[in-house]
Amino acid sequence: MHLIFQGLFFDITEALNEVGEKNLTELPFLKYLGEFRRVIIVSLVSTVGLAVVIYYFSDYVLQKALEPVTSEGYEMVVLGVTEALITKLKLSLFLGFLAALPIILWQVTTVVLPALRGKEKRYFITFIVLSFFLFVGGMAFAFFGVYRIGVTFLLRFSGPELVPMLTLSKYISFTIRFIVPFGLVFELPLVVYFLSKLGIVTYTGLLKARKYAFLGSLVAAAFLTPTPDIFTCAVMAGPIYLLYEVSVTIAGFVERGKARQARAREIAEMEGTEAHQA
Repeated sequence: MHLIFQGLFFDITEALNEVGEKNLTELPFLKYLGEFRRVIIVSLVSTVGLAVVIYYFSDYVLQKALEPVTSEGYEMVVLGVTEALITKLKLSLFLGFLAALPIILWQVTTVVLPALRGKEKRYFITFIVLSFFLFVGGMAFAFFGVYRIGVTFLLRFSGPELVPMLTLSKYISFTIRFIVPFGLVFELPLVVYFLSKLGIVTYTGLLKARKYAFLGSLVAAAFLTPTPDIFTCAVMAGPIYLLYEVSVTIAGFVERGKARQARAREIAEMEGTEAHQA
């Protein structure tokens, strides 16, 4: 038994010595770990740096963020000495992250691209670029469209006998929680497009799932909305289901395109066979 343990110890020691003799920087795991570290550092630095720049204009940014309520004659209050400062910092970090998102996505792209081939690289870059614009576009649509309508309705719903006491911190948090889900939901057509290209979802299958999609949009809206009221849920459920219909149309275009390509290949093969026989 002693000889067995001694042999195992010798084998382990020898293996560790061999690993120690290798250049650790050549190990793929450590290489990708270094790339991942670089992505995190660049992302944090760019986010904080842009947040500092945005904080310099925080008064103007805050004014624009409060327009949906201040334009209706309502005023904001703060409940603590530091609430205004902390809220400005939170808003600046959020907008700094959005402003730094192209840099972050580019850093991720530089790590992923070397592992991809030809068409995969093109598809990945297309996905990254479109996903960014859809995400930002979804939040812009939410804030400048749906959000203003929803906030105005909810405030007027209180009636003339009640005076809403709107705190700055809760309002900004409510705004962020409202618009971010819209940015995520706007990714649906893009996701369906790539799933259709891969053959995972079909146009016919999406058509058959319409009633489930309608129910799912209501459930998703109830889960994503920051308030439990029916109006806000309905306001979010409408665009979600509309995006599903857009996704169905996109899947139809993809399938027709794939069918045309298949017919073109068949014709080319038939012509090639006839030419070979001749």
